[in-house]
Amino acid sequence: MRDFLTALLLMLSGTAIAADYGSLQIDSGEQQVALIELYTSEGCSSCPPADKWMTALKERDGLWRDYAPIALHVDYWNYTGWTDRFSKQRYTSRQQQYVRDGNVRVAYTPGFMANGEEWRGWFSGDALTMQNPPVGNLSRGLKGDSIALRFDPIAEVDEKLVVNIAILGMQLVSDVQAGANNGKELKHDFVALNVQTIDLESSISGFRALTQLDDIDSETNELALVAWVAAAGNQAPLQTVGGFLSSSND
Repeated sequence: MRDFLTALLLMLSGTAIAADYGSLQIDSGEQQVALIELYTSEGCSSCPPADKWMTALKERDGLWRDYAPIALHVDYWNYTGWTDRFSKQRYTSRQQQYVRDGNVRVAYTPGFMANGEEWRGWFSGDALTMQNPPVGNLSRGLKGDSIALRFDPIAEVDEKLVVNIAILGMQLVSDVQAGANNGKELKHDFVALNVQTIDLESSISGFRALTQLDDIDSETNELALVAWVAAAGNQAPLQTVGGFLSSSND
């Protein structure tokens, strides 16, 4: 498997690199790694405690092995007087698609999704527990800005698959000057700075993809990367792989 990923990365070795995200190869393992999505906003007065809870996941056992967190900042609170610089309409659309698909009744913040299903345990202080059934291995090979992914499902998959790749910012700080959190210093981790979606190509030996990561404008060099596979037209993740990066992107 590692030889396969290395060969794919060497195919792009002559390509100009816009950003250097380090070099790293990671396997998810066959047990499902749960994608934990937090829909949040700096314009939401009840979101800071949820953001703090996400930060605490850095110190919890099971990070990247059992679950991978991602904070998606929505833009529908920007009208209140403070524009969340991490917000993207794409993240709002993703949350709204969950509503249309029936995975959650209404879009709200803070809102948690665990493997595509609404999770309200945070509000009652419940522990985050995942079933992590065996689904297949998702491998990620990274060198510079070139990334190779391969998914080997346990069960036969007849659907078209896509892979979503997100660069996450860590230890980000905002001094909010207006809106519901006016005067507060907000701290964030696992913030989605960018998400790319590409098709996985089917082959006899599995599903694979090879692409370049987008360059990002970030105030931090403390980054993570999460990739998750899903059926085209269905946002619920099948398998996820993630980990911290060492980046020289200034």
